Amino acid sequence: MRRSRARCLMVQGTSSHAGKSVLVAALCRIFAQDGWRVAPFKSQNMSLNSYVTAEGGEMGRAQVLQAQAAGIPPHTDMNPILLKPTSEKGAQVVLNGRVAGHLEAGDYHRVKPDLLPHALAALDRLRSRYEIVVLEGAGSPAEVNLKDRDIVNMSMAVAAEAPVLLVGDIDRGGVFASLVGTLELLEPGEREMVAGLVINRFRGEEELLRPGLGFLERRTGKPVLGVIPYIRDLGLEEEDSVNLEERDDGRRRPSSLDRLDLAVIRLPYISNATDFQPLERESGTEVRYVEDPRHLGVPDCVFLPGSKSVGSDLSFLRRSGLAAALMRLAVNGVPVVGICGGYQILGRSIEDPEGVEFGPGRVEGLGLLPVDTVMARDKQTHQVKAVAGMEVPWLGLSPSHPPLTGYEIHMGISRVEGGTPLLIVERDGKRVKVEDGAVHEELPVFGCYLHGIFENPHLRKAFLNHLRRLRGLEPLGDSGEWDSQRERCLDRLAEVVRGSLDMERIYSLLGL
Repeated sequence: MRRSRARCLMVQGTSSHAGKSVLVAALCRIFAQDGWRVAPFKSQNMSLNSYVTAEGGEMGRAQVLQAQAAGIPPHTDMNPILLKPTSEKGAQVVLNGRVAGHLEAGDYHRVKPDLLPHALAALDRLRSRYEIVVLEGAGSPAEVNLKDRDIVNMSMAVAAEAPVLLVGDIDRGGVFASLVGTLELLEPGEREMVAGLVINRFRGEEELLRPGLGFLERRTGKPVLGVIPYIRDLGLEEEDSVNLEERDDGRRRPSSLDRLDLAVIRLPYISNATDFQPLERESGTEVRYVEDPRHLGVPDCVFLPGSKSVGSDLSFLRRSGLAAALMRLAVNGVPVVGICGGYQILGRSIEDPEGVEFGPGRVEGLGLLPVDTVMARDKQTHQVKAVAGMEVPWLGLSPSHPPLTGYEIHMGISRVEGGTPLLIVERDGKRVKVEDGAVHEELPVFGCYLHGIFENPHLRKAFLNHLRRLRGLEPLGDSGEWDSQRERCLDRLAEVVRGSLDMERIYSLLGL
């Protein structure tokens, strides 16, 4: 029986990165495949990977992927509170898609009760439009120092009357202790909200795990509703840049010498690292994240990604020696591409008269692009279409190619001396004429504000084939649309999870 108000299910974890986001995406895809109108929801997300909706609102990329899994357009109601760290203790607060200010951790903890009504209102709107809402928690519900002002874990489960699946990551070790310990630290009423346990990222013979599952059920009184295997090469973007820290140290592996070597500078405040996911998914490429100039070598291309703190990241580049290494590579003909904050860093100067990010003050950029940037309080968040304003053959940019799609998320206004390689012709569905980006007159250096530029298959293919020709490699075939690749990955994820969870019992929890 279909209902007018959505039923809710919540996924919480014993820790950060237990696999909550991916499991929510899988459940959204499964429910959608079964004919239900389903939406994801995470009241508060801390991430430097964000996206702009069709309405021009900013939200976390994880909920965007979950919306795609559900087959619906992303909306900021799915992530009403987004925290974007700008220092060890501070973050920009994005509320309902718009910047609401900058707060230190202690101040944010104090104002969380004021933000709770916004989260509840967003959830209520989703419940009025869909039949199922799958909620995601954050971190662990057993953080005893934060529980008194919780707006993302058990408080949301109670508000939504949502049974909770508690997920533990066995690949990290200690999964039995973390599941039992989490339940022990919950209040009796919270413990009652937990309807079942899920073991995630299991490798090996499940028969060997069975005694442990029996122990869990006897000790906690909660059923184990599934054991999800470790899924290799999932092909879906990670929730946040924290996952980059789990990669290797950025050295080139001997086994990858026959592939294009694409090096992304791992800035301390790297944002929207998802820009490079389409390059990672191409055959014949290796994308490395490098923070030590000794590991940079001579790649086929270097990327400077977005940054949530360009002043700090510029200091890091100079202090680490990466700035000097970048300059040497560019002078020697290695392409350098900057996106958003990376574009600003490649310019001549960045001024912050109002102290938006690092000021008041002015810092010198790397001087590889004829660009001067002034930080502004008004944040530009738009979905855009752009056309090439000039030929940039090594990048694959040409006025004869189809328009590019992408999105802007930046607080800087950049002035370019000379021509610009891109012309934005549409913002949020409205016709505009805005110049964007810059190229060096002689060196292969390019930068722009367009996030998602490599999701455009014609530009991605032309760019990679130029690099392959320089290496004497065969050109790539048709790689297809990036969204189509993600659809296949989501279907694969849903198939594995459906076969691993007791879906009949989960539907019973929902009363459906």
